[in-house]
Amino acid sequence: MIPKVTKEIIDLGDGRSISIETGKLAKQADGSVVVRMGDCMLLATAVSARTANPGVDFLPLTVDYREKFSAAGRFPGGFFKREARPSDREILTMRLVDRVLRPLFPDDYHAETQIMIQMMSYDEEVMPDALAGLAASAALAVSDIPFYNYISEVRVARVDGKLIVNPSKAQLEVADLDMMIGASKDSIAMVEGEMKEVSEAEMIEAIKFGHESIKAQIEAQERMRAALGLGYRTYEGEEEDANVESAIHSAAYDKMYTIASSASSKQERSENFDIVKAEVLALFSEEEQSAKSDMISMYYSKVQKEAVRNVILDQGLRLDGRKTDEIRPIWSEVNYLPSAHGSSIFTRGETQALATVTLGTSREANIIDLPSDQGEERFYLHYNFPPYSTGEARPLRGTSRREVGHGNLAQRALKNMIPADCPYTIRVVSDVLESNGSSSMATVCAGTLALMDAGIQISKPVSGIAMGLISDAKTGRWAVLSDILGDEDHLGDMDFKVTGTAEGITACQMDIKIEGLAYDIMEQALSQARDGRLHILGKIMETMEVPNADVKPKAPKIITRTIPGNFIGALIGPGGKVIQELQKATGTTIVINEVNEEGVIEILGTDPDGIEAVLAKIRSITFKPEMGGTYSVKVVKMLDFGAVVEYIDTPGNEVLLHVSELAWERTENVSDVVKMGDVFDVKYLGVDPKTRKEKVSKKALLPRPPREPKAEGDFKPRQSDSDKKN
Repeated sequence: MIPKVTKEIIDLGDGRSISIETGKLAKQADGSVVVRMGDCMLLATAVSARTANPGVDFLPLTVDYREKFSAAGRFPGGFFKREARPSDREILTMRLVDRVLRPLFPDDYHAETQIMIQMMSYDEEVMPDALAGLAASAALAVSDIPFYNYISEVRVARVDGKLIVNPSKAQLEVADLDMMIGASKDSIAMVEGEMKEVSEAEMIEAIKFGHESIKAQIEAQERMRAALGLGYRTYEGEEEDANVESAIHSAAYDKMYTIASSASSKQERSENFDIVKAEVLALFSEEEQSAKSDMISMYYSKVQKEAVRNVILDQGLRLDGRKTDEIRPIWSEVNYLPSAHGSSIFTRGETQALATVTLGTSREANIIDLPSDQGEERFYLHYNFPPYSTGEARPLRGTSRREVGHGNLAQRALKNMIPADCPYTIRVVSDVLESNGSSSMATVCAGTLALMDAGIQISKPVSGIAMGLISDAKTGRWAVLSDILGDEDHLGDMDFKVTGTAEGITACQMDIKIEGLAYDIMEQALSQARDGRLHILGKIMETMEVPNADVKPKAPKIITRTIPGNFIGALIGPGGKVIQELQKATGTTIVINEVNEEGVIEILGTDPDGIEAVLAKIRSITFKPEMGGTYSVKVVKMLDFGAVVEYIDTPGNEVLLHVSELAWERTENVSDVVKMGDVFDVKYLGVDPKTRKEKVSKKALLPRPPREPKAEGDFKPRQSDSDKKN
């Protein structure tokens, strides 16, 4: 049976288009679509359970994005030729989609929901992650899952001052702005990207530009759904009880308002809220608590959120007593760890990050092997968030998606400040030791200090700040919060992280939890963020104003040399013998990369003498004397037929000085002219065509003695041929 296919085309306005198709593939899923741009094709499916599991009071949403190697005609790398766990890039794409979709599901929808996106065909001119949000939303749009507010995502780049939607990889490499924007038809929901010190106004312009394209993509989804004539499923929402809600509000609101107004620490505040919660539970019998525990917990959280938000809107005061635009106290230090190549501690309020820098050769580069991208990163940052940072004891389950996302944001914030000619591979690790909000921004600040402590000549220091929002749709009141706490992130409407130098923004990440964020609020948040960012930057500069002039004594120094490609084999030696013995003897690490038929040599070591010994060996191997050139040599071996001499400037590079080239006079014994250890100059005569060996001469630099005249009687005329016959 031929499937009935429904299709929509989105015109990007520059000759490119995106198609959405449903009805051909994965028809047993609640919704499935194929999104195509050029030769890039994504299959997205959406499936949701018909009922929620008992006791679940949240949306168990899973977004999974995978890139198949077969899509690019490639085999997976490694021993097992099968796709394994998701790469960091795939995880970051999952997060981009999840963060836009999750807030737009109904608050009381708690059924298990799974959205799977896979790249089935790759086009090197198309960035597939820019299509993932559209594919996910379209799969929901052609289903009966109760998702009413469709979204899409686009990538916006700026090349030569011109904004482009969904640029190619080549365009992205020369862009000074790279942003992913996710939005509904009416409001921005997510922004994430990196920039080369752009202004706040330029960032707003890029967001508005991307939003216009998103609107067209959402209209295509609406047309597709209308053509299919679909309805929405009914579902059982949260159980409600007005009497229970009223009782909890009456018992807890005033007490929570007082706690929120008391300017307490995180631990003290948590203990006080726990006391109120115990009093709320005491209002109900054990049977009621057992039967309505989820409802009681829901109403308690609702009252807590209302009280905290009202304190901020009524009094302009926050949980720790700060004003809305006030930054927490900051202290920092560098060179804390004696053995690290660079280290720093950055503490802001109750959030603390310890950053370390490790320097290495190109061998330590982070290798990227994806169907859509192959290459390496010479600068990368890893972020760790252990349970003790929040005073918890929870299972350790490996690196979380959140850790991958926060590390990527901090890496993007700093990477454009690394000089293009930096010879090192740089790994920054941030361990969050305490957390009460803005730990990723503390990582950016700690990373800046650790890089400067390591002697990396970064262009400019970078700081970061997390902004929040408290709003009331009924009254129209709102407040933008600088340097948010963990509770303010959890109970607020926005988490907007902004990093930058004194000149402009280098990276951002914004998540909106409400619909209808106005651009004037966003502009206020960016303006307030700039003030806070500059304040934090000043504190960083008080700790360390400029990078150290050189790397630390324990840190390796790296020297780079380029040699002709035909000498690479001689430096490596048979089976790697020469280079291995050289590394062992000098205590260095030597890496050879072939680039454009030349050998780029990286020498890494902490001992200057060891590095110099490697350089001397390279000079020796690559030394090629010029015809007719004069060179200083030293006698290193005496032979019956000459002396073996070593070039002074390239120790180990030896040549035979034949006895016939020692002096103009006939030499019977080599030792009559030269002795072991003698130093003198020789002239290079090239390669002897008979022996095919290099030839040097000492006598060629000596004055030629005059010929002795012969006596008159010794002269004999040459006989002619006729004389010979006679």
